[in-house]
Amino acid sequence: MSQTNIIYNVEDKPSWGKTVVFALQQLLAILAATIAVPAIFTNAGFEMSQSAALFGAGAGTLIYLVFTKFKSPVFLGSSFAFIGSMFAAFTGAASVAAGYLGIIIGAILAGLVYVAISIAVKFAGTAWINKIMPAVVIGPIVAIIGLSLAGNAVGDVVGGIAYDSDLGAYPMNWHSMASVVCAAVTLLTTILFSVYGKKMFKMIPFILGILAGYLCALIFTAIGYGASHEGLKLIDFNAFTKMKWLPEFVFIKAFDGGFKDFSFGYFGTLAVAYIPVAFVVFAEHLADHKNLSSIIGRDLLNEPGLNRTLLGDGVGSMVGAFFGGCPNTTYGESIGTVAISGNASIRTIFLTACMAIVLAFVAPFSTFLASIPQCVMGGVCVALYGFIAVSGLKMIKDVDLGDNRNLFVVATILILGVGNLQIAFGKVILTKVAVALIAGIVINILVRLFPRGKKNEEKAEEPKEE
Repeated sequence: MSQTNIIYNVEDKPSWGKTVVFALQQLLAILAATIAVPAIFTNAGFEMSQSAALFGAGAGTLIYLVFTKFKSPVFLGSSFAFIGSMFAAFTGAASVAAGYLGIIIGAILAGLVYVAISIAVKFAGTAWINKIMPAVVIGPIVAIIGLSLAGNAVGDVVGGIAYDSDLGAYPMNWHSMASVVCAAVTLLTTILFSVYGKKMFKMIPFILGILAGYLCALIFTAIGYGASHEGLKLIDFNAFTKMKWLPEFVFIKAFDGGFKDFSFGYFGTLAVAYIPVAFVVFAEHLADHKNLSSIIGRDLLNEPGLNRTLLGDGVGSMVGAFFGGCPNTTYGESIGTVAISGNASIRTIFLTACMAIVLAFVAPFSTFLASIPQCVMGGVCVALYGFIAVSGLKMIKDVDLGDNRNLFVVATILILGVGNLQIAFGKVILTKVAVALIAGIVINILVRLFPRGKKNEEKAEEPKEE
């Protein structure tokens, strides 16, 4: 596999001083999404600790690194795919304590699916995967993973204001305009340092971009307080007054009376809610590792092996949910950071995981990280998510799109994915990525079932004149 712009590869060891900075960049890249999941549940009335989620992500990543023999440079964070499953665990529980216990048991069930697939891969190998998911299928799927996050990035850029379907646009006000300015400053700073930066600056464009965006947001916030204008207060300092000094781990809440309200019927609810989703997330796991493989120039499906990455992801998900509530997954933001910074050193990922665990207990610093405005993270994510999409498109650069067999596969995947075709069977949701992948695999098999007739590429001979 060809190597891209990697400066530090997997086994390389930058100095610890540089590694600390690189790890902070990784942490900033994955932070917003990792703490968003517990925030969603807290807003819904099921309190979850963001610090505990950060701890669970760090612990799950360490587990993953061990299982993959420290050869796969990616961070694991809270998986959005299981949000519906987690809500089902709470709504189907007889008590809130049973709900917390349910999300732990559900994560174990999902993790066991990964273990089962891992065992199958161990004995059957990975050749079958390359046959049913060649570049013509997996490339556009990786692109869809990036494109499917585009709406999240844009929503953050405009400061979270609601899209006006009547206008067909985002209605601008002082808050949204200030947010767009901060996002633009963040994105442009990131781009300029990534393109024109020298040495170390070129490798930490996200830290520099976030700092510039945060400074811009701080200026708007100061103006907002001075002019008593709420719309310009982009940074919420109230987070520091509500700061909790210790993470509230999910297993403590689960074991506090959750067992007495647990039933066999509830176990069935968890199985239906979690197990099908685990098969869906497997597709994303595969796409992420194919993408990462193309970036670092090494086939991770062969070494350390798909069976090991699956085991690491599955057990890491169990550990992450035990502490933070949500199963983990490999993060596209982390892969994007590796690609753009050119730093794939496993030492960086290891230190990022350790940093996440430690910072979960340092309330002021973790709260400061959480106070970074969504518009600033939106500016960064425009680059990160876009790079994921481009990475997928690069996978099909050698695919002959003049061949209708390939063209229909790519076209179908892109349209179903961008068109947001999600299908729900009760509480089980097939994500747009899963639907597009299934469609792509089926079509790719169908168009190659039977040999085609010989191409008539030569023009018919014209009749000779008598």
